[in-house]
Amino acid sequence: MSTPQIALVTGGSRGLGRNSALHLAQAGHDLILTYRTQQAEAQAVVAEIEALGRRAVALPLDVGRVSTFPAFGAAVTEQLQRHWRRSTFDFLINNAGIDARSVFAETTEEDFDNLLNVHFKGVYFLTQSLLPLLADGGSIVNFSTGLARFTTPGYAAYASMKGAVETLTKYLAKELGGRGIRANIVAPGIVKTDFTAAARAAHPQLEEYMSANTALGRIGEPDDIGGVVAFLCSDAARWVNAQRLEASGGYSL
Repeated sequence: MSTPQIALVTGGSRGLGRNSALHLAQAGHDLILTYRTQQAEAQAVVAEIEALGRRAVALPLDVGRVSTFPAFGAAVTEQLQRHWRRSTFDFLINNAGIDARSVFAETTEEDFDNLLNVHFKGVYFLTQSLLPLLADGGSIVNFSTGLARFTTPGYAAYASMKGAVETLTKYLAKELGGRGIRANIVAPGIVKTDFTAAARAAHPQLEEYMSANTALGRIGEPDDIGGVVAFLCSDAARWVNAQRLEASGGYSL
């Protein structure tokens, strides 16, 4: 039996992170998940992964606090050695995020900085911090959003951070290519998760509107996204690099 590859998924306790982790486990990978506060939810995902015959661990991480990254890296190193007798992992999936809608004219500096710390600064420096642990020939998958292509009022700050991540991803692909590390973007459209629950509750017509403007006639489900992440972490995607893969069902064409 071949040695399993290991994926690290930030925000893997719920939503698209959970779904991505499960798809990766179904593809034969072991997992390291992170959670910010929901330890019980994270352990439930660990149990689901173990039920699939894969190994998984969950570690706490606040991706908005760069100062904690060295300690997190040490914890990852310890878990890799304890459970896998390895010093590296193979796939980094930067998924963790927060939703904070505010129209441009009303966005505060605090709102902006919270989004910046989680969605861009955190992605930048967590990836940098974990580079010594990412195996040569590995892969980075960064989450963006369809909102970096089309616009919905209230998401100027959020989408701007994701646009920065998309640019960063191209640079990662270029600068890490010598190690055989690929870097790509998954950009979901609106998906039925707790991440979008508040927006859907505040705007009851949102789902109908989005569905009517989507070529496939509905909004997304988590399973529409997790398989895309698993594909980008597979040998079938070995020649896919520095690409933005939007999974929105064909919204706003």
